[in-house]
Amino acid sequence: MGTERKAEDYGRWPNLPAMMFALAKERPRRALLRAYRGNHGRDGAWHGTDWQEFARQAASAARALRAAGVSAGDRVVIVSENRPEYVIAETALMAIRAVPVPTYTTNTVADHAHVLRDSGACAAIVSTAAFAAKLREAGPLDLLVAMDAPPPDAPGPRVLAWTDLVRDTAPPDDIAAEAATIPTDALACLIYTSGTGGTPKGVMLPHRSILSNCQGAAELIRPLKLRDETYLSFLPLSHSFEHTVGQFFLPSLWTEIVFARGIEHLAADMLAVRPTIMTVVPRILEAIHGRVLTGVARQPAWRQRLFRAALAIGTKRAEGGRLSLPERLADPVLDRLVRARVLERFGGRLRAVMSGGARLEPAIGRFFLALGLDVMQGYGQTEAGPVISANPPGATRIDTVGLPLRGVELRIAEDGEILVRGDLVMAGYWGQPQATAEVIRDGWLHTGDVGELDADGYLRITDRKRDIIVLSGGDNVSPAKIEGVLIAEPEIAQAVVTGDGRAGVTALVVPAEGFDELGAAVAISRANMRLSVTERVRKHIAVPPFTVENGLLTPTQKIRRQHVLRAHAERLAEVHGG
Repeated sequence: MGTERKAEDYGRWPNLPAMMFALAKERPRRALLRAYRGNHGRDGAWHGTDWQEFARQAASAARALRAAGVSAGDRVVIVSENRPEYVIAETALMAIRAVPVPTYTTNTVADHAHVLRDSGACAAIVSTAAFAAKLREAGPLDLLVAMDAPPPDAPGPRVLAWTDLVRDTAPPDDIAAEAATIPTDALACLIYTSGTGGTPKGVMLPHRSILSNCQGAAELIRPLKLRDETYLSFLPLSHSFEHTVGQFFLPSLWTEIVFARGIEHLAADMLAVRPTIMTVVPRILEAIHGRVLTGVARQPAWRQRLFRAALAIGTKRAEGGRLSLPERLADPVLDRLVRARVLERFGGRLRAVMSGGARLEPAIGRFFLALGLDVMQGYGQTEAGPVISANPPGATRIDTVGLPLRGVELRIAEDGEILVRGDLVMAGYWGQPQATAEVIRDGWLHTGDVGELDADGYLRITDRKRDIIVLSGGDNVSPAKIEGVLIAEPEIAQAVVTGDGRAGVTALVVPAEGFDELGAAVAISRANMRLSVTERVRKHIAVPPFTVENGLLTPTQKIRRQHVLRAHAERLAEVHGG
């Protein structure tokens, strides 16, 4: 049986591996991690790892990595899909004071090359031979650990098989004791994110930052009274949101973490796993919302009327309205006939979802609240561990990003910028003291976002000072990088990209002299080959040149991005469907 975790409990642990080893000792036989092994046909199956086996493997990996030459302070890149080995590898690295560098599986060779060069990583842990090949091409390494079958022999780093790392059957006591001595301000991990200039920066997150997030989140969700929960993890563990919530916070609540087989299998996995809690990005809720409405439109008229009634009464209840007697009588019937059927799409047991990574359209949030699903929209950024605020269950204001977490000081500057202070704030950007000093001043993290607090302290985001694009899937992409790749093509003279809150990037391009829209389209196809999946341009519009005379260039020939977007707002709306 589960027990309720108190926020104060996190003060018992100085760091993340100490927390994980302590939990393993407390409940060794409790389920922790589950993943699908084998192919996706009939011969595959879900296999679990309990806390005791997790701790044994993490300690074994820690000893083996040290024996292989990994030392305290060494940066080690991890490139892998979500799977138990990921969590074990990070815990092992942290326990010997090495620094994990979680990296996206969608990274290009150039992206990996930048991370390797900037972080000075000496080793990498990868899941597949394909990822190993990319890293070998990206730059020199001393050591490569392969979770699956080691890649074919080739010039390059020494290669170790994962099975060799975790074969030691000794108890984890020595590594756990060593981990317990690591101070809370020590560097836990290095997570790269895009900067306003287009070059990814390494965000240095100390143990205190992620533990502070865990403590604040535990207090926030206490009304849910979580017990024996099942969590389906599908957002990449290299994403700071999933990294904190799915890898450390929810396990600390005795939640079993089940790794989805991939986004393409998410619908089937929800039915198979039947999760009780999930983190999502708005795109997932938007897709399910669309499928539900499409399905309802195909139903007989009487079923459509029932659905509309369920939404109307559910919305009224969610917003604190008083139900009439007929509504109170109809509500439980509508629960069974309508709401339960919709929630079956999530497996039928889902109690709450935490939405983050991008803005959730309030209408989408209200839709799911009306259907009885607690949607807790939050706000944050990698530089803050990453969670800054979130809506508490049962007290959601869906047009806001909720209340600051416990331990978070938040104030609004005179120009409207959101400032944050507390243990959650990063130690700085790796190797960039000037960039660090620009965003952390007098202990306050300057988020680059503009917002306001209502009378009850709920935070509402009203604008974005920085130009980083946040797609609806939660991915951050740098417009400067994409625009630079586009204008490097001879057929494109100027470019501005957009996509905040959208599924993908849209480009406004000015064809170079002698070329037309068709030539620009060909150039975009070529440019996309040099961009990661999330950065690729999905839609484009050919537009007239940006000039000083039409107000779209400064006198120093710099493009006025916001002016360009406003000037072409109507065409963008047409491309985006309204």
